[in-house]
Amino acid sequence: MLRAALLAACAGLAVPQAPAETSAGKWIPIFDGKTLNGWTPHGRASWSVEDGAIVGRQGTGGAAGDLFTVQTWSDFELEAEWRMRFPGNSGIWFRWTGPKTGYQADFIDEPAFPGVLSGSLYCMGKAFLAANRDASTVRRDDWNRIRIRAAGDEILVVQNGREVVRVRDGTFRGPGSIGIQVHAGGQFAGMEVRVRNVRLRGQKVR
Repeated sequence: MLRAALLAACAGLAVPQAPAETSAGKWIPIFDGKTLNGWTPHGRASWSVEDGAIVGRQGTGGAAGDLFTVQTWSDFELEAEWRMRFPGNSGIWFRWTGPKTGYQADFIDEPAFPGVLSGSLYCMGKAFLAANRDASTVRRDDWNRIRIRAAGDEILVVQNGREVVRVRDGTFRGPGSIGIQVHAGGQFAGMEVRVRNVRLRGQKVR
C-alpha cells in the first residue's frame, strides 16, 4: 500500500514548476557556523560543529537523535547546504512541536524505500507525501543545496535548482522548530550528515 501511495504521489511531480515567491522578509542565518547556540539536542546522537557545518553522527550503540532550533516558525522559506556519508537516513525537520509531529525533507538511502531519493517529503503519521525519483537532483559525494518553502498548507522543496516536491497538506500548520535528524540502525553505521549555510525568512513565533 505504501509503495502504491508513493507512486501515486510521484505522478503529480511530472512537470516541474517555478517555485512560488515567499512573503517579503529578510534572510537571517539560524546557524552561526561556529557554535550550536540557538539549537537543542534530543536523543543520544552526537552533534558538533566542524569546518563551518553542523555535523551529526550516531551515538553509542547506533543511537539516534535530533537537533532542533529553539525558535519556531509557521510559514517560512529556508535554504541550506547538506551532504551525507551514505548509507544514511537524515533530513531537515520543520513544523516540529514534539514526538510524532512535523514534516521532513529527507536525505535518504534506505533499502526499505527503493528509488526514494533525497529531497522526498515525509510527514509524521502519514509516511511519504511525495517521493523524489530524479537522481540528477542528488549529489551523493558533494554538497547539495536545498530550499524548503512552507506557506499555509503548501509545501515546496527545491534541490540543486530543480523542484522535487510540491504538495498541499494541512497535517501540521505550525508553529514549530527546524531540525536535523540522525537515524538509528546498524544499516546506517558510520553515517554522517553535515548541514551548513542555513538561513531562513519568515515570521518568527518565539
